[in-house]
Amino acid sequence: MTLDERVSTLTEAGAADRAWRFWFTLPIYPYNKRRTIRTEVTPDTIWTFDQVQGILYVVVPIRMTVVKLTGGGLLVYAPVAPTGECLELLNELVAIHGDVKYIILPTISGLEHKVFVGPFARSFPQAQVWVSPEQWSFPVDLPLSWLGFPLGRTHILPADSSHTPFGNEFDYAILDTVDLGPGQFAEVAFFHRKSRTLLVTDSIISVSIDPPSILQLEPYPLLFHSKDRSRDPLTDTPANRLKGWQRICLFALYFQPSVLEILNLSQTLRESFTAPDRGKQNYFGLYPFRWQSDWERGFTALRNDGRLLVAPILQTLILNRAPKQTIAWVDRVAQWDFDQIVPCHFDAPITTTPQQFRSAFDFLERHSPPDSGLPAADFRLLKEIEQRLQQWRIIFAAKEKI
Repeated sequence: MTLDERVSTLTEAGAADRAWRFWFTLPIYPYNKRRTIRTEVTPDTIWTFDQVQGILYVVVPIRMTVVKLTGGGLLVYAPVAPTGECLELLNELVAIHGDVKYIILPTISGLEHKVFVGPFARSFPQAQVWVSPEQWSFPVDLPLSWLGFPLGRTHILPADSSHTPFGNEFDYAILDTVDLGPGQFAEVAFFHRKSRTLLVTDSIISVSIDPPSILQLEPYPLLFHSKDRSRDPLTDTPANRLKGWQRICLFALYFQPSVLEILNLSQTLRESFTAPDRGKQNYFGLYPFRWQSDWERGFTALRNDGRLLVAPILQTLILNRAPKQTIAWVDRVAQWDFDQIVPCHFDAPITTTPQQFRSAFDFLERHSPPDSGLPAADFRLLKEIEQRLQQWRIIFAAKEKI
């Protein structure tokens, strides 16, 4: 069955199968309904399960990766919401390849990944849950069992992957905890030797030129961001979907890129009265954005032909707090002989090399190649946020490049 046929079949199955009952634990779009697309990445070996998440229609894919184990069974990296639709798609693989044996939580700070682990694990009571070390919660640091992780079958990933039951098929590297002040950041990269595939969470991405398939199923967010003014109708065309996606990428990765102007409240309210749709779904006609006529140059620079990219927020607020340990982790990962990367967000799979992965982190080094980074002007708001947070002593100061 083709992807289009599979989507059509699931559409007929009804919205009840897409219900996510625990949406209130992380109340972001699309709230209590989540669609799922399954894609075979490596024939008969690796599959991705894409859903959508976002705020104010700035939506991007969130991805779970499933790997078939040599001895039978499946390993799940970074679970997504276990809706009826998602579980149906996964159980089709279970029927062929065996039970889910291992569930991996590869982050300590990614709430959008952590909230799904407990409910997902309850759907597969025979599976072991393995989590990255130094887990924490805010505002109170609670035991994992209080956060829904199953007692008796939740384990901490040891430093040496050979000490795990899946160590004969996977290597992994743990990015030592990056202390940010109010919390910590960490990530565990998994390398599946047989398929030469690297699995990562947030550390690396690639931006596709076209909207991902999962966003095309319900394109309203794409059309919302394709508007130039409040008065513009939401017209569903391939060009508008493309335009909306490219602007969403700029929002998601910079918050406020240099090609965007934010209108003041009074102007936003005045213009809202001209909107053809002033309903709740269209935010009552409110659209406080003005894109420069050449806004596409911002997306072109960001995408840069789909090269590997460390998200600007990680560059500005997180990884620069620990450049030495980050580069040590990157160097370890770059020793593996992978030829594709599957991240948890944006495009996947990404055909690449260890050398290209290593080069994406040049921003942490003093002598990085000239013109290797993103335009400095697009980092303006992120730099302002960084300065404010440091002034208020919410986060630690960045460390010197190595």
